[in-house]
Amino acid sequence: MTLTKRQAIAALGLAGLGALGALGAAQAAEPLRIGLIATYSGPYADYGRQFDAGIALFLKERNGQIAGRPVQIVKKDTAGPAPDAAKRFAQELVVRDKVSFITGLDFSPNAYAVAPIATQAKVPTIVANASSSAITTSSPYIARVSFTVQQVSDPMARWLLRKGVNNVYTVVADYASGVDAETAFKKAFTAGGGQIAGELRTPMNNPDFSAYVQRIKDAKPQAVFFFFPSGVMPPAFLKVWKERGMEAAGIQLFATGEATDDSYLDATGDVALGLVTSHHYSYAHPSAKNQKFVKDFEAQFGKAMRPSYFAVSAYDALSAIEAALAKTQGDTRGEKVMEALKGLQFESPRGPVEIDAATRDIVQTVYIRKTERVNGKLVNVEFDQFERVKDPAKAAP
Repeated sequence: MTLTKRQAIAALGLAGLGALGALGAAQAAEPLRIGLIATYSGPYADYGRQFDAGIALFLKERNGQIAGRPVQIVKKDTAGPAPDAAKRFAQELVVRDKVSFITGLDFSPNAYAVAPIATQAKVPTIVANASSSAITTSSPYIARVSFTVQQVSDPMARWLLRKGVNNVYTVVADYASGVDAETAFKKAFTAGGGQIAGELRTPMNNPDFSAYVQRIKDAKPQAVFFFFPSGVMPPAFLKVWKERGMEAAGIQLFATGEATDDSYLDATGDVALGLVTSHHYSYAHPSAKNQKFVKDFEAQFGKAMRPSYFAVSAYDALSAIEAALAKTQGDTRGEKVMEALKGLQFESPRGPVEIDAATRDIVQTVYIRKTERVNGKLVNVEFDQFERVKDPAKAAP
């Protein structure tokens, strides 16, 4: 059979369309690679385990896919706050592993170190914990789905003023997030007429809290507000607080939710009972979405491992990626994704969340909670809340 010239051209066109279709199918089937920079070893190894758990739950719900593509998670262990390692890992993820996204980033110094890599490579980076306020200003390719320390410290100051507490001593860990906590609390508290009785910044590594607590006791403030990162520091501080009889001395104690992180609460024990904290997530949050999240978490990982805000933020990081790619129709180019993330709203296990269109930072409810024993378990019971809270460092006056 002899083809006419017109038939031959048509046949070639159909063949070309078929080749393009095959190419599109191949691209669609190629894994969506997401780099995960986190802590998997050392005293803060639970951070990485919680990130992994939240991601695993999200992917299980979606048969391991986002935007029709199988997801491949490429993990890097910084073993704690290690900005040089975080920067090196980010370079590896971009150059060698060809990731389309970076997430994780538990410590603020690590997030700051990754920022110039994200900017240079135009790789969307979704912060799933690091909470220093200025992180999203360090690169136009960074958005945050976790929280900022200022965002949870400011409401505590306002709540204390409402309750007639007007003389407070502050104690924070001496690093970026600790300074943020001190700054936000002090600004809101003094603006409302409160008085700061004193300020302490403690070292991150193996601090002996005895001298600090004695100094506070001698100052006789009405209350103390403290911030330490989740893990080893809060239980150590609470133990010394109890041993020194601070409650009997009439000094009240308040903190951000890191002090009673759900993941560490059982190990912290009864020294946490009665502590009032401000934070964005509790294992005991009563929403239907969170009840399902907790149920699925326990079914997959057992009841010995309790989900914390790290697991929720990792889950939400993938939720944000999925929602952004739905808006870009699968386009992973940095400019397109970052534009799609702006103003994004969705329901999280913690409640409704939004990525602020102007700042790329999280807007969410901050809860006031009290540590109580419920059905034999220590839990953070929410009893008050501040809705649609922005990071006060970026919020309009």
